[in-house]
Amino acid sequence: MKKFLSALTAILMTLPFLCVPKADAVNFTLKTTLQSESVVLVNLDNNMIINEKNADVRQMPGPLVNIMTAVVVLENCQNINQEIMIEEEVCNAIYDTEYPDDIRLADMYVEDRFTVTDLLYAMMLTSSMEASQTLAYYVGGSNVDNFVNLMNQKAEELGLENTHFTNPTGLYDENQYTSAQDMAKLTQYALNVSIFEQIATTYTYKPTVPNNVNHEDFNEWYWNHSNEMMNPESEYYYNSAKGIKTANLQEYGRNIIAIASKDGNNYLAVLLKSPMTDEWGNQIYSHIEDAMTIFDWAFTHLSYQVLLADTAEVGELPVELASGNDYVLARPKNEVTMLWYDEIDVAVVNKYDIKWYNKFLYAPVKKGDPLGEVTLKYNGEELGTVELVAVSDVERSTSKYNLYAVKQFISSKWFRNTLIVSILLCVIYIIVCIYCYVIYRNRKREEDAKRRATRRRLNQEE
Repeated sequence: MKKFLSALTAILMTLPFLCVPKADAVNFTLKTTLQSESVVLVNLDNNMIINEKNADVRQMPGPLVNIMTAVVVLENCQNINQEIMIEEEVCNAIYDTEYPDDIRLADMYVEDRFTVTDLLYAMMLTSSMEASQTLAYYVGGSNVDNFVNLMNQKAEELGLENTHFTNPTGLYDENQYTSAQDMAKLTQYALNVSIFEQIATTYTYKPTVPNNVNHEDFNEWYWNHSNEMMNPESEYYYNSAKGIKTANLQEYGRNIIAIASKDGNNYLAVLLKSPMTDEWGNQIYSHIEDAMTIFDWAFTHLSYQVLLADTAEVGELPVELASGNDYVLARPKNEVTMLWYDEIDVAVVNKYDIKWYNKFLYAPVKKGDPLGEVTLKYNGEELGTVELVAVSDVERSTSKYNLYAVKQFISSKWFRNTLIVSILLCVIYIIVCIYCYVIYRNRKREEDAKRRATRRRLNQEE
């Protein structure tokens, strides 16, 4: 029963991503060049993509895969308070890599015990590969490959077309890839999974299970989030930023996924393949600088503006049988308000593709009656569609309607059928009358002949 409820919950949480139409998107251009190769900025309040660059290009995710690892664990683990022991044979696979500098550890030792929740925090905050490998082994039924299959099944379920997983840790593998768009979609889904956001946006966490044998200073042992935007003592501190995940690959670059909130606006930024070093070989953190830049840009330049007022008259539709004006004006049923870049005049929004439900109407027409739809576009991108309704009533002309009714009756199939039947009845009546007349004439001749014969016979007898 618990497995059924878990599966049902997973399906219900996936429905918004599978059933709803694609979110509106408009790619506003930043004047500042970002160093990250792939970028997606999403407004979480309306699921609207605000800015993107190389969003569908396949990139190496590194420990960003831990987001999917966490999702699969949370959706398939019945007891996240279950204690698990760190096993040497499970974690040995971590060290089988040609890029040892990419290994991330969290000071865990063999036979240390942690709850599933502890391991999730270690993985999301520090990219701990002991934690992700142990979780995959546990949830995968003592088989990490089974867990990876669950990761790929979930990716297919969410429609992540440019994503494929080969391990749960994020170690470099040329067959493990994703895209900025897929990571944005996955993260949005994950934020709705129970306790994921709580874990991924926590800055400091202390394990709950004492491991005093290997950690004598256990009371001083805690994990900090690797996103320096959350560190108040860092030069990269960004007051409104939280989580979600950072990822570094020495031979590839730096990745970051973070969210930021300000004045009621919430954004998700995905930045992939930012350089590790500058031209002189010095370590740089342009992925964080890019995140700060794009958040600043969004909070400074984006605000909700009216693109189409509900009082705007956007077209007219002919009305037959009207008393007075033979047309009705159309306006949007609802006001169209959208996040908009303050350096672009809303007047440039084009109102294309007015689709009328009918080519014309017959009076009477009531104010608010649905007439059609209008689609708003900017630079060829669809911003949204809103229904059009009648601005006012259009009364019906009695004389026009009576004339119309007569014409309609005359041209109707009922009238034609009635006329045909009437003609046929008349023809039949005439034929019957002729037939009766002929019979009458024949009988009269016979009677006249009999009378004449009777008179001749009587005359002869006399």
